[in-house]
Amino acid sequence: MTRGDLEGLSFVLLSVILRFMSTVLQIQDLSKTFGTRQLFSDASVTICIGQRVGLIGANGSGKTTLMRMILGQEKPEEGKIIIYPDMKLGYLEQNEEYPEGETVIDYLVRVSECESWECAKMAGKFDIKNEKLDAEFLSLSGGYQMRVRMAGILVQKPDLLLLDEPTNYLDLQTVLLLEEVLKSYRGSLLLVSHDREFLKNVCTHTLELEHEKFTLFAGDIEAYFAEKETRLEMQRRYNKKVQIQQRHLKDFVDRFRAKASKASQAQSKMKQLEKLKTIDIAHSTRTARIKLPSVPQRNAMALDCRDLCVGYAEGKPVLADINFEINRGDHIAVVGENGQGKSTLLKTLAGELQELNGSFKWGHNLNVAYYAQHVPQMMPASGTAGDYLKSVADRALPEELYKMAGNFLFSKDDLDKSITVLSGGEKARLCLAGICLGKFDVLILDEPTNHLDFDTVEALAEALDEYSGTVIFVSHSRTFVSQIANKILEIKDGSARYYPYSYEIYVYELKTHETFVPPGEDNRGVEGEVPFVRSKADVHADMQKEKRLQKKLEETSQKLTTEKERLLAWFIENTSKVDVEKTKRLKELDDEILDSESLWFSAQTRFDALEKEMSLISNGK
Repeated sequence: MTRGDLEGLSFVLLSVILRFMSTVLQIQDLSKTFGTRQLFSDASVTICIGQRVGLIGANGSGKTTLMRMILGQEKPEEGKIIIYPDMKLGYLEQNEEYPEGETVIDYLVRVSECESWECAKMAGKFDIKNEKLDAEFLSLSGGYQMRVRMAGILVQKPDLLLLDEPTNYLDLQTVLLLEEVLKSYRGSLLLVSHDREFLKNVCTHTLELEHEKFTLFAGDIEAYFAEKETRLEMQRRYNKKVQIQQRHLKDFVDRFRAKASKASQAQSKMKQLEKLKTIDIAHSTRTARIKLPSVPQRNAMALDCRDLCVGYAEGKPVLADINFEINRGDHIAVVGENGQGKSTLLKTLAGELQELNGSFKWGHNLNVAYYAQHVPQMMPASGTAGDYLKSVADRALPEELYKMAGNFLFSKDDLDKSITVLSGGEKARLCLAGICLGKFDVLILDEPTNHLDFDTVEALAEALDEYSGTVIFVSHSRTFVSQIANKILEIKDGSARYYPYSYEIYVYELKTHETFVPPGEDNRGVEGEVPFVRSKADVHADMQKEKRLQKKLEETSQKLTTEKERLLAWFIENTSKVDVEKTKRLKELDDEILDSESLWFSAQTRFDALEKEMSLISNGK
């Protein structure tokens, strides 16, 4: 038997063993470089059937490269990626061709090679039914095209589904539908996404690519981050404890080494000192530090739209009769389905597109910055990163430019890199750095989180949340929107609706189809009606009820805190052990303690109001 025969037999045996273990994908000792950057170094991971895995990692860490290697579009330098011959892969083609006149149902049958009834059933899960199945594919909006493409993949029932940023540019309704479909998907999933909420709702496992290695965690992204932070904190505490012991032992040895009566003890302490080792902590990769220039706060109008009509001169209006006014300091999220005109409105407000009718007016002396949806792709085809920053911020001093570049993770050497070799995330960071170098009163941002990693998205969200200027933005990342927006502008059916409530309430209405009624508005008295005055006894009874509730909440909070302290003590004593259930419970305890405290404060607010009511009754008012 030849060496080739032996290798072939080994591969067959390995395939049989792994198949028996329900393994769908195995990566062994993977190594890969990109230019001078090491992406993977002896990295290994195994994904089993039924696992829905969220792949996370910093920009440029190699997530998309990994996807391309799994698909066979790139080759590893060392190591193996094992996918079995009978395993069916499903993935979104980047550059599909769509024959003119092809209907939705024809497209689904063509790409899936399944029966039309099977295609229609899967399309129905994405709310594509009846006449929409007979519509021309190319006539659909981007959001609906993505729904159809996902249906075409899922109807094939792939064993392993690969999705690289599927929520980019998708409207909220499509994202919610995609979530529900993927949660019921029985195959394996490897998903790259920077939408934290989407990953949390869809994935059963989290795979982090950091320090050129893989870390697979049996839990969602929130549990993983909680476990990671807990583990780091426990390692820090352990190291601190060891360092204190080391100092004590060293002091003893130094003091008594020369004394004959203590020589044996000193020798014993030296052996103990040699055994005491701190844990090597692999620090997280650098994170962006985003600080937006401060803007003077004024109680004045920022933008006034009157009967505004937007669109393109050669076609009919996209949006008409837009009327709203926003104040300085407002943070407005523009939401709605794909193809409804969100980007068209932002382009018009930024002066990139001429309005068709009506008018809009910015407040006095407001400087406006615009970040377009495809800015990273529209950057210069030549030149370096440093050249770009100098061109967009020509008034910035060199030290200001270098400091801002560093905040966005660009070293002086990085600024000498050609723009063509930068990843999508690096280009996005470069654009944002250019905006931050300017001193703007208004930021118009169209999908600023696309291509950014979690750390950069969170840093940007924190910076925008603290930003005193006006922000008008589009983003399909729910976590990002909910942190920044205090008002909503909904684009739907050719019009814009100003919505003065939070994003959480907007999503609640969207899911439940119920209209939110602000507190106090549902029990307003009829005009001319004599207001109802309660008795002292009724008010006193309610005050006692609130006091009992507060006492109960205090007891609950104390129990939860005690349980949390016991868990933290366990982690300190067992720094080398991993316990998923304990980590998950620790995260639950944090949430439960926060909820308990929130309920206590609500009860206190009600009690204060009752005290005031009692005082009014007592004074005869």
